[in-house]
Order: sequence, then structure tokens, then C-alpha cells
Amino acid sequence: MSQSPPPALSGNTAWARRHETALARFLRTESGSASVLLAATLVALVWANVAGASYASFWRTELSIKVGGAGVAMDLVGWVNSGLMTFFFFVVGLEARRELDIGELRERRRVLLPVTAGIAGMAIAVALYLSINAGSPSAAGWGVAMSTDTAFALGMLALIGPRFPDRLRAFLLTVVVIDDLVALLVIATVYTERLRMVPLIVALVLFAATFALVKLRVRASALYLAGGAATWVALYRSGVDPVVVGLAMGLLTFAGPAGREVLEAATDRFRDFREQPTPAFARSAQAGLQAALSPNERLQDLYHPWTSYVIVPLFALANAGIGVKGDFLAQAYRSPITLGIIVAYVVGKPVGVLAGSWLVTRATKGRLRPPVGWAAVAGGGTIAGIGFTVSLLIATLAFHGRELEEAKLGILTAALLAAGLTWGLFRLTAALPPALRARALFGTAETIVDLDEPVDDRRDHVRGPMKAPVTLVEYADFECPYCGRAETVVRELLAGYGDVRYVWRHLPLRDVHPHAQLAAEAAEVAARQGFFWEMHDLLLAHQGALKVRDLIGYAERLGLDVARFTEDLRRHAGAERVSEDVDSAELSGVAGTPTFFINGRRHHGAYDIATLTSAVKLARVTATIEARPVGWTRRKLSGFLR
Repeated sequence: MSQSPPPALSGNTAWARRHETALARFLRTESGSASVLLAATLVALVWANVAGASYASFWRTELSIKVGGAGVAMDLVGWVNSGLMTFFFFVVGLEARRELDIGELRERRRVLLPVTAGIAGMAIAVALYLSINAGSPSAAGWGVAMSTDTAFALGMLALIGPRFPDRLRAFLLTVVVIDDLVALLVIATVYTERLRMVPLIVALVLFAATFALVKLRVRASALYLAGGAATWVALYRSGVDPVVVGLAMGLLTFAGPAGREVLEAATDRFRDFREQPTPAFARSAQAGLQAALSPNERLQDLYHPWTSYVIVPLFALANAGIGVKGDFLAQAYRSPITLGIIVAYVVGKPVGVLAGSWLVTRATKGRLRPPVGWAAVAGGGTIAGIGFTVSLLIATLAFHGRELEEAKLGILTAALLAAGLTWGLFRLTAALPPALRARALFGTAETIVDLDEPVDDRRDHVRGPMKAPVTLVEYADFECPYCGRAETVVRELLAGYGDVRYVWRHLPLRDVHPHAQLAAEAAEVAARQGFFWEMHDLLLAHQGALKVRDLIGYAERLGLDVARFTEDLRRHAGAERVSEDVDSAELSGVAGTPTFFINGRRHHGAYDIATLTSAVKLARVTATIEARPVGWTRRKLSGFLR
């Protein structure tokens, strides 16, 4: 069923439709908020040095919330650290659960490597801190040297290492989540001064009740909000820092793609509203649309911008202010607290991440490898030396007075050095020969395949060479306007790259496109006479004319046996073949059109010509590294890496 691609279309495609996953939005938001976080840190430093008294007095202002005779009273910095930061850890928990449900970690065996890397990074960092502070009371502050700041690390990685693979950011995110989880457990167990058992038991019972609601699939948001708030208050009363509630609630919130049946139900509700625009149907349509999205995605979309652009910068403003004076700096940089934190983050973190990843790779004999090359893993290790948010949080619990100032200085200095090391590593990697650079950045790990039904040259409709290193699969609908626009992009892509093969698979959205199913069957009926692609091109060129008489007219134009075509169309001879594609789409988690897969991996993001070209280039490099064919030249690989 292979045919050569049609002639290229002239001009450029300016159109792009954004279709980001939760992970893509998460990484974009974290990267964008890094500058806001940096600005807040600078403001805190200036404020603390220009008007130190007002800085201290403002954040020590007490704020109480009371209902009747009961309530919670803390100073402003306490409300930020234990109250608002709960939402930050809630978002971290949401993203961790998303990765476990539908992300890179849905194959549970892949969890081992980032978990080991994260634990090794923490263990070596803590060991170095303890070795420098051995025999000193400051050794009790070892928890400060553990955790990586998610927002700062990902943001700085985007700024100073833009050519590191996106998979590194996903890998680093998993390592950071492990850091945060362990750090919160340390806060709850090690840095709790007085533990009250009755409130702690109440908190556990409340959390168990919330867990039961999740298992019963109760969708009442108010119940979860009330349960989380009550658990937070109970933990606060017990003496345990209540921020751990945020992470736990986030991990309870399941993630999943929208199912086709749910989407069709939402369409029916909207259609009811379109016919009778009443308040009742409006509420019904809104409820249907919300039900189509997983709670995880809805809550991330709601809270993540607030935590990244407001809460975390506010935390930095409240905690990063230290008086920077000459005599203080001279003494602090000789302090074991400051030195221990710097060495732990700048040396311990990258060594631990690299060592943990290498040990898992060796122990599994290469079956488990980092999702990126070793240079990228090293870059992830160095940038993990930015320990800001949780480190400052633990520092406020472990130290006071001058020791707290020394710890803050160590955290800020380590962050600067870690960013500088990552930049230097990026520059060294960029100077490598193209072939070596590709392997160092992308690695040779087996990637997760999202396409459930592999491409079969004997069955699928294929354009391009059969042995092409890159295969682009599209699930599409002949009546879908976005598919019509995407067709222009696909043609440009095929015309520009002779080693890409393109596969069309049917996914008629019958609930919104009434003629899509019959058009798909018409293409299959034409395929019986060897004219699939010719019919395919006509159908996409005339998306507004897909009735039976139009389809028969296209058959006449192509010179098909019209009587045979009409009879096959009447008895739905192509329906079974279309149904097979629809079934494969559902198995691959596809519910909308157009959806692209590149070498088995689902493509997320825009599908304009620039974005798809970039994705195809990356797939070619990865396929080449894995295949390592004889005669592969440095010149070719250099062209792909530009």
C-alpha cells in the first residue's frame, strides 16, 4: 500500500494548534517562574540589607484565624512556610501521580532508576555535610543538604541548558519529587519538636477517610477540600509540619486521558445546550466538560500557576533575606554549616545522581538505563544542586539566629555554583564531535512505545519508503478541520524529508462529524481498487462535501469502477477496516484528532511544520544512535543536531 508522496505545497505554514500535556505545561510554568523566583530572592536580599528591622518585624507579624474559641495563630512567615507551601507540595504530588499513571513511570520498572538516583544524591550529599560537621551541634541540621528546588532547577536548566533533551527534564522532575517526598518525611519525623498523639491519630483517621472517598470515586470537590483542611489543622496541632498533607493529597489524585465515551457524553450535553440554551443545560454541559478531564489535570491547571508565580516567590521573599556584610561573609564561609551545605550540593548531588544511575544500569545489565545520555544525566545532577525551597524550609526548623543566616548563605551560594557548573558542562558537551555529542545527550535507552498497534506495511496505508528511520502515524478524521490543516503540514514534511514514512489511520468522530464515518469507508472502498491515497487527498481537499453523491462523484473523477464502488459503499465493505483503526486508537489512548505518533511515541505539542520538523529530527538522531549503521557519517549527524 505504499505510494510516493504528493508534490510539495508552496509557501510556509504559519498555523499552529497548541495541544500540550500536563507535563509540558508543568515544565513550561516552572521554567517561566524561575525569573520571578530569582527576582523575589533579590528583593528579599535588598530588603534585609537596606531595612533589616522592617524585614524582620513584618514577617514576624502574627495572624490568627479563629472559629469560635478554636483557631490557628502563626506569624506571617509561618503561614507562608506551613500554610501556602502546602499548595506547592500539593502540585508536586499531582505531577508525581501523573507520571505514575500516564507518564514515563507508568512502566513500574522504570521507577527504580530515578528513585535510586534521587536517594543516592541525597545520601551522598548528607554524608558530605555530616563529615564536615562531625562532632558539632550543627550536624543536627543535615536535612538542609537534601532536597532540590523544583522550580529553580527546571527554570535554570531551561535557561542555561536549552539543548538538553526534554526527557532530562522529566527524569529530573522524578528525582526532585523523590527528594521532596523524603524531605517531607524528614520534616515530619526528625524536625518535629513535640509530638501530640491524639491530634496525630485524628489526622490519620481524617486522611484515611479521604482515601476512602478516592476509592469510592466520589467527585465532590468540597469533601476533599474539607478533608484536606481538617487533616492540615490536626497535623498542625500534633506538632508535625502540616505541609506533608499537600504532597499526600496530591498523590491521591489520579490522572488519566479522556475516554471517548466520556467525550461523546460531553458532546451530547453541549448539543442539548446548543438547542436549548437554558441555565440547567448550561450547568449540565459544564459538568460534562469537567468530567471529561481527570481531577489531576484540572487541579494542576488551577493551582500550578499560583504556586509557581505567587506562592514560591512569596516563600523566597519571606525566607531568603540575610544581612550580607563583609565580616559576616568572611566568617560564614569558614563555618562548617555553610561549607557543608555548599559541598553537599555542589559535589554530593551530581556524584550521587550519577552513581545511582550507573549502579542501576550495571545491576540490571543495561536493561534499565537513564532516558538520556550520561552528559545529560551529569547536567541533571549538577542542576540538582539548587536546593532552595525545601532547604530553606528545613533550615528554619533546624537552625536559629546566626546559624540560620549561615545556612541561608550556603544554600544561595550552592545554587549559584550549581548553575555555573551546569552551564560549563553544557558548553563542554556542545564542543564534542557531533556523533559523540548525540550519544552523550540522548543516550541509548529503550523508549516507551505509546502506539499499541505497531505499523504493518501489509495492512496500513503508508506513504514514503518502507525502511525509513522515522515513521509518522496520524489518527485522523476526514471531516475534522484540524486534520485538513494538518494535511498541509504533513505534505511539506514529506516533501522536505525523503526518509520519513507517513501512516494514516482512521478515527471518525461521529458524534461531531456526521459524515466522517462514511468518508472513511469510502477511502477504504477506493483502496480495494488501489486508489486509497488519491481518494484520501480528494476527501481532505473537499471536507465540506462528503455526502454519498459527493463520494460517488470523486470515484468517477478518479476513474474507479463506479458501480463496484457504489455497491461496496452501500454494503459498508470498508466499515470493518475502519473499526480496526478505531479500536487501535482506543488502545493507544487516542480520543481526538489529529493525533500523531513519531516512531511509536505520542507527539505532544503543536503540529505546525516547525514543531513537527524538530520532532522528526530528534527521532532520526535517536533512531540512528540505536541502529548505529555502517557508513553513518559525522556530517549527516551534525546536520540533524543543528
